[in-house]
Amino acid sequence: MLKFYIVSLLVLCFSTFSTAQNDPAAKKVIDAFGSKVKASKGIIASFALNSFNSKGRSAGSKSLSLSMQGEKYVLVQAKTEIICDGVNVYNFDGNKTITKSSVEEGSQTLSPQKLLAGSYEKDFSYKLVSSKGAFNEVEMYPLDKRKNFQKVNLFFNKSKNTLAKARILDKSNNITELKVIKINLSAILSEKIFVFNKAKYPKDVEVLD
Repeated sequence: MLKFYIVSLLVLCFSTFSTAQNDPAAKKVIDAFGSKVKASKGIIASFALNSFNSKGRSAGSKSLSLSMQGEKYVLVQAKTEIICDGVNVYNFDGNKTITKSSVEEGSQTLSPQKLLAGSYEKDFSYKLVSSKGAFNEVEMYPLDKRKNFQKVNLFFNKSKNTLAKARILDKSNNITELKVIKINLSAILSEKIFVFNKAKYPKDVEVLD
């Protein structure tokens, strides 16, 4: 089943947040891109997803495509698909099973909204760890230790103020890297693509909730 670790991209809100934990320089970098995403009425993006085990060996590579509009998104990898209508998330395993869950139930994972929109203040402590070369690198740690990952490093293109890559370290020390291949922040999307339609899947598909 498709697992989008950055995939947020999360939706928990915390009652306490200390700005002293965070680096103003990092916030400036994140907000420069996040403001673009938040102002967008539609986003289409393609990614390369590379996985590495705890010993640094490649565990495979995949191509992903994302369509996003506000809190709604469609994420596709080969035959697998995730549809979020803003309330529920439908995860099709590419075969005969669709798992339905609420957005709140998926709050331990990292969602596209959090990854792209820069909504980090209530969920992460973060700092700017490098400004060398063409990228600014921001390192983020989840405040909620129940998250299924240890930290996330985001790499932003300095000249374009856009996200170039995300690197996620999980609790087993495996690494998932998500490289942005192409992103359109001015896409025109139909509301229909975010509506779950069981008829488009195999006739014998089973929906589990």
